[in-house]
Parts: sequence; C-alpha cells; structure tokens
Amino acid sequence: MPSRRRRREPSNDETGAKKSRSQMQKREIATEFSKKRCLVWFHEYTGANEETLGPEGMEKFCEDIGVEPENIVMLALAYKLDAKNMGFFTKEEWMKGMTELQCDTIEKLQNRLEYLRALLNDPPTFKNIYRFAFDFARDKDQRSMDMDTAKAMLSLVLGKNWQLFSFFHQFLEQSKLKVINKDQWCNILEFSRAIQPDLENYDEDGAWPVMLDEFVEWLKEQRRAAGNTEMLPAT
Repeated sequence: MPSRRRRREPSNDETGAKKSRSQMQKREIATEFSKKRCLVWFHEYTGANEETLGPEGMEKFCEDIGVEPENIVMLALAYKLDAKNMGFFTKEEWMKGMTELQCDTIEKLQNRLEYLRALLNDPPTFKNIYRFAFDFARDKDQRSMDMDTAKAMLSLVLGKNWQLFSFFHQFLEQSKLKVINKDQWCNILEFSRAIQPDLENYDEDGAWPVMLDEFVEWLKEQRRAAGNTEMLPAT
C-alpha cells in the first residue's frame, strides 16, 4: 500500500495570497461609492448648512484636486455636474454629478480627471461642452455674454486648437461689439472647424453671422497690409 500522504501545510506565499485577496476585497468594499461620504466631502468646502459651494470653497476644492480653476478640465467637470453658474456648485448639482462619476473623495475624482479630459477630445461631446459653456458663463439676467467674458471663455475652449484664434482675438479686441449672442457663439465653433486657415473655402454668400463676415474681411485686409503670408498661422 502506498503510504498515506500528509496534509500539506499552506506555504507562506499561499497564506500571503489569501491575506492579499482578503485585503483587496476589504478595499473594494471601502471604496464603493457612498452618498453620505460624498455629502460630507461637499460640506468640507461649505458651511454645515449651506446649499452652495461658492468661490472660496471652489478655490480650496481646486487646490485639493490639483487643478487650476482656469483649467478647461474644470469646465468639463461643471458640464458633468450640469452646473448653472460659473464659480458655484449647488449641493444638488454636486450630488447628482458626483454620483454619476462615482466620486466621493478627492482621490477618486483625481482618478477621473483623464476621463474628463478625454471628453474634451471627443468632437461631439466637446461641441456639447462648448454650447454648455455659453449658458454657464453668461450673466443669468442677460441673454448674451459680455465681451470680456466671451474672450476669456473662447481662449479657454478654442485657444489651443484653432489656428486662427489669435487673429480672431485681435479682431474682437478692436471690434465695437459689446456682447456675443448664442447664435454667434455656436457659429464660431463651426467656423473654426470648417474654414481653412487660408480662408480659401470661405463662402461669402454662406449663412455665417455678420460678425464672422466682418472677421474675414478684417483678416484679409490685415494680410494684404502685411504682405499676406506674414499673417498666415504657423503649420
């Protein structure tokens, strides 16, 4: 008869693996989204009974997550929270948006920043964020956006991706326009995507707003005065 095999004692490696799996399961449970923890997090930036996170709290919030308030990723976050007023998050917006993002701590939101940046690189989603930015940034008692705000927001959303942006900014600087309405705002994005930097495919009979017709005329005149090629954007 073969000798009876002794029961093998688990090795240190196996014991460690079991402990590791157990610890991992505990961590997973601990990191499940908690509305209570999310609400406590919100009130770290407000008073105990306040319903709105304001500019001072926003500054601390941005510092905690390691993002400058002027960073475009904050616009993407505001979009996901469906925030109504720039510089403010209501408790309702926070809870609804953070629940969707499954974020109830600083670390979890930091881990979602790449996802928010990816939204900005998706053309259809970026278009939605761009349109959202108009209502988000304008004064709520005005239907249009004042020019200073418009220039700042356009720099944020188009400054790095539109070759003609610096010229358009110069055009707005010298323009007598005081505000930009939503139709103009939306058409600026379409113009930036459709019209080539050399303006060769610009149709003077197209249905662009007068503001963009005036920009094209202004830029052509600037290029003629500068010898044309000197005012072409770098490729």
